[in-house]
Amino acid sequence: MLFCWTKTAKKAIIRAYLKGKTMSFPDLANFHQTFLWVIAHGYVLIFLVMCAEGPVTTAAAGFASALGYFNPWIILVLSISGDLVPDSLYYMVGYFGRFAFIEKLGLRLHLTETRVGRMEDRLEKNFGKTMVALKVTPVIPTFGFMLIGYLKLSFIRFTEYSALVTVPKSIMFLAIGYYFGRLYDINRYLHYAGIFFPVAVLVALLVYLGYKKIAAIVAKKAGKI
Repeated sequence: MLFCWTKTAKKAIIRAYLKGKTMSFPDLANFHQTFLWVIAHGYVLIFLVMCAEGPVTTAAAGFASALGYFNPWIILVLSISGDLVPDSLYYMVGYFGRFAFIEKLGLRLHLTETRVGRMEDRLEKNFGKTMVALKVTPVIPTFGFMLIGYLKLSFIRFTEYSALVTVPKSIMFLAIGYYFGRLYDINRYLHYAGIFFPVAVLVALLVYLGYKKIAAIVAKKAGKI
């Protein structure tokens, strides 16, 4: 089902929204309310909201871009940045709060220097897999990224792997909003997309790891022949 999105209806809805809710914070679980919010505000505020909740805001801004309110390329950059900036902040908190981390949380978890060294070695060896898993797992990324910063692992590699997951996710939600924003029940499809993306990434990761393991076994057997 599609909206009857005529120019007259569009202007009437926007005027009604601007009249009383210009500065109200949108319900980020509701695409239509978020859409009305983003067209009433500029790029800066949209970016700040994307830092808190990127997918729905990106889709809503994508739909607004399709209607000519924004440049879709700028929205894409803001969406990617809105995901990477908070990740980087968590990393920095762990990196620069190293001593406070040891005193408060480290002691509770019995993170001795020996254990920290072991954790660092394991994360270094499995950095890519760990980053991808953290990015698609709810809640855990906050602590995980702080831990990576605390262990002072490479910030460049951290950003690269974070972007590896963020870029396709931002493109997907921008495309959903841009091309399918007129769907009446788009909230449901955004919900499905939010489930599909992490599952697809984890499946791809498992397939990749399985392929590497099988390839290693085959190569080992071939070497014995």
